[in-house]
Amino acid sequence: MRLLLCLLLAATAHAVGRPNILWFVVDDMSANFSCYGEKTIATPNVDRLAKEGVRFSRAYVTAPVCSPCRSALVTGMYQTTIGAHHHRSGRGELKIELPAEVTPTPKLFQQAGYHTCIGSGLPDLDYRGLPFGAGKGKKGKNAAGSRLGKTDYNFEWDRRIYDSHDWADRKPGQPFFMQVQLHGGKLREGAEAARVQFRERAKRELGAGTDPAKVTLPPYYPRDPVLLQDWADYLDSVRLTDLHVGRVLGRLEKEGLLADTLIIFMTDHGISHARGKQFLYQEGAHIPLVMRGPGLPAGQVRADLVEHIDLAAVSLAAAGITVPSWMQGKDVLAPGYAKREEAFSARDRCDETTEKIRSLRTDKFIYVRNYHPERPHLQPCAYKDGKPIVQKLRELHASGSLDPLAEKILFSPTRAKEELYELATDPHQIRDLAGDPAFASVLEDHRRRLDAKLSATRDPGPESMAMYDSDMKPYLGKGNPEVERNIAQMKKWAAEGK
Repeated sequence: MRLLLCLLLAATAHAVGRPNILWFVVDDMSANFSCYGEKTIATPNVDRLAKEGVRFSRAYVTAPVCSPCRSALVTGMYQTTIGAHHHRSGRGELKIELPAEVTPTPKLFQQAGYHTCIGSGLPDLDYRGLPFGAGKGKKGKNAAGSRLGKTDYNFEWDRRIYDSHDWADRKPGQPFFMQVQLHGGKLREGAEAARVQFRERAKRELGAGTDPAKVTLPPYYPRDPVLLQDWADYLDSVRLTDLHVGRVLGRLEKEGLLADTLIIFMTDHGISHARGKQFLYQEGAHIPLVMRGPGLPAGQVRADLVEHIDLAAVSLAAAGITVPSWMQGKDVLAPGYAKREEAFSARDRCDETTEKIRSLRTDKFIYVRNYHPERPHLQPCAYKDGKPIVQKLRELHASGSLDPLAEKILFSPTRAKEELYELATDPHQIRDLAGDPAFASVLEDHRRRLDAKLSATRDPGPESMAMYDSDMKPYLGKGNPEVERNIAQMKKWAAEGK
């Protein structure tokens, strides 16, 4: 009994000395921060994290849409390996269970004595940076109801893996694992009245909104007033996110916790746009990733390839918790860490829109494989087609007002089976080298590498019609004929082998 008591006391003392772990996970946002070279706006708080810690210049999500990305993040596993790769899947009658050996990271922290929490990181403001209960969030969630943050996992999980929404109610001396979930780029979305309110908020909290005339767009988007205003609104959502980060840092300082907390800032994918969110190009898959905490060097910039699933292993190792052997993410901060030679990303069904795309990034190139090349880039999708920016692009396409590059990139009726881009010379991926004989050996090498990755990660086959029907059932009968038309279109194309 005496020996057991000594062991318990030793374990308690060790737990008290372990660092807190805090993740910022932001919706729908690319690396449009000053420390990443954004010139139009200033982001002093994320810049501070970079100045006092490590900034990763080539970090990528393994899935460029919320639920598969978050399913991968919270397990440290590729979403394709655990069967959570289709967006908003397992929500119908047929459920998705994790492989028996896989345990969500919060549970691993909980088992190690950590207080696990997920929320806004602030006692008085919600995930939008607004007072709790002010207005309604998306579908009314988290506005006047639960203060728990966004999860959006595609598998069945026990809600008890989170002890609460905040670290304030932990036991004395208990370390915490906190996820600060922020609305990010979604702040600018909604009906026009909501967008007007957002612009008024930006002026009120930031002093002034971003001038649309000063916005720089990717070369395949027209400088149309609708797109320019949307991008300006997006940049203001970045500024408001940065403001929220600063408030959380201020709270940590005030409570004397900052020095003992590993902070990781990331987004769950890139900007929600026609070639961003849901797609594997830089605009959709490249994310900001900054780490600051005990023992980390200040002002370091790392240019090696990192996948977002690595954060689970990094966090567990920092807390002194053994990284499970089944975990596919790597501790990129470990002494002697062997840097990745490639980064993998996958796109699958998003809501009702069936899709399969795989990509592999290496030091110089990105290789993209399209499994449905007979379909257009902008397939019918009620979610995307409901956005004013996509509606404007379709309007300009229909009127013949787009330039040849925009037509080719966004509205070609078919796609190449394979795409190859040189990232340094083509940052926007507009010059496909897959058909260039001078790059034949590069193409073959990347083709082989991707095949090996798909085999090693047990990449799944097509979704069964039974599973598709199960996941579509919650969409039916909701007064949205567009979704039902799209479902019929997906089934028609599938029957035609497209």
